[in-house]
Amino acid sequence: MRVLIVNTSERTGGAAVAARRLMDALNGHGVKAKMLVRDKETDALTVVGLKGKWWQQWCFLWERLVIYCHLHFSRQHLFDIDIANAGTDITRLPEFKEADVVHLHWINQGLLSLRVIRKILNSGKPVVWTMHDMWPATAICHLTLGCNQFKTSCHRCKYLPGNGSDNDLAARVWRRKQQLLSGQGLAFVTCSRWLEQEARQSAMLNGHKVTSIPNPIDTRLYRPGSRDEARRRLELPTDRQLMLFVSQRVTNKNKGMDYLIDACNQLVSQYPAMKDTAGVVILGGHAEEIAGQLPLPAYPLGYVNDEHRIVDVYNAADVFVLPSLSENLPNTIMEAMACGLPCIGFKVGGIPEEIDHQKNGYVAAYRDAADLARGLRWILHEADYDALSRAAVTKVGRCYSLQSVALRYTEVYNEVIATKHYML
Repeated sequence: MRVLIVNTSERTGGAAVAARRLMDALNGHGVKAKMLVRDKETDALTVVGLKGKWWQQWCFLWERLVIYCHLHFSRQHLFDIDIANAGTDITRLPEFKEADVVHLHWINQGLLSLRVIRKILNSGKPVVWTMHDMWPATAICHLTLGCNQFKTSCHRCKYLPGNGSDNDLAARVWRRKQQLLSGQGLAFVTCSRWLEQEARQSAMLNGHKVTSIPNPIDTRLYRPGSRDEARRRLELPTDRQLMLFVSQRVTNKNKGMDYLIDACNQLVSQYPAMKDTAGVVILGGHAEEIAGQLPLPAYPLGYVNDEHRIVDVYNAADVFVLPSLSENLPNTIMEAMACGLPCIGFKVGGIPEEIDHQKNGYVAAYRDAADLARGLRWILHEADYDALSRAAVTKVGRCYSLQSVALRYTEVYNEVIATKHYML
């Protein structure tokens, strides 16, 4: 079986990391998988980059320009929505023609247009679409954040000026997406049971099969290591308890750094000695901009691409905290747990599926900085830390291993192949 995985980027972003890991898992499971990307970042032979960089840039810029105009020339929400009005026709490529299954992942920001998606669906190829957010089930947004319009039809979009209208950009894109998906026998896969439940409520996906399969992780790479050695390599203090925060862009409000700052302020107020015994490690872009806002010593590491160095960062910490306001199934929590690091996050999205409350970490009440502080204190000073660590490693090995995820996806591929043959 030949599978073509399609994603905008090879390595940048959570969807790219998950798609790349799935490709490796499939190839290790006897499936011939390749990855087709706009942004190729390595020399991997199994990853194919699109040619014509000027065209790729034009598609990206044209979509942003159209969105910018609909936002009345405001940058707010400029990257919160996608309309897929420009993209590359991948159906002409040899990699597409030789594939037995086409597996779409995150294909936004100028990679595929709605017209190209229609050509893919009409090609006769079995298609699987893994949802890393809600965009395939909505008109234009990736995060619904409490909006329920997608359950009937998107219009009066809150991302648009004046909350849109009955025939706004969202309504028009909704009709186009719904029309191209109608009657197509493709399978949707979500990375979490939470997203599966959300997707099943979408009127866009009525009549389509939706199931959930978690992202895989290579536990041969992400595994517990010596904390002291990791700290020495990273030049981090060995005499402090270190809390770790990771985000591609630390200043992204949705990742909840404001809540971590609030929680740390509360901890320092209640336990002043923490100023001398604790610290916060920040991994991600713009980390230096945040460091000075914390009441504890902060150690900004910036953006890191080297996976071995990232494993060192996890192994150097005592607890991983991700107070995101919206999440699917965060790779970062999975990575931290694989390294034996107890995790804490809000009760939102797929986070409670990864963290078993007070068994391998702590699930805090949503948007509750006080409970976040309680959870951090509990993990660092009250819980059986070694038991939490062992439980985290066990959970990852049982649920997210490369082999188990590859097997489940192979079953989905076989099912869509059989369905497509039946329809023909």
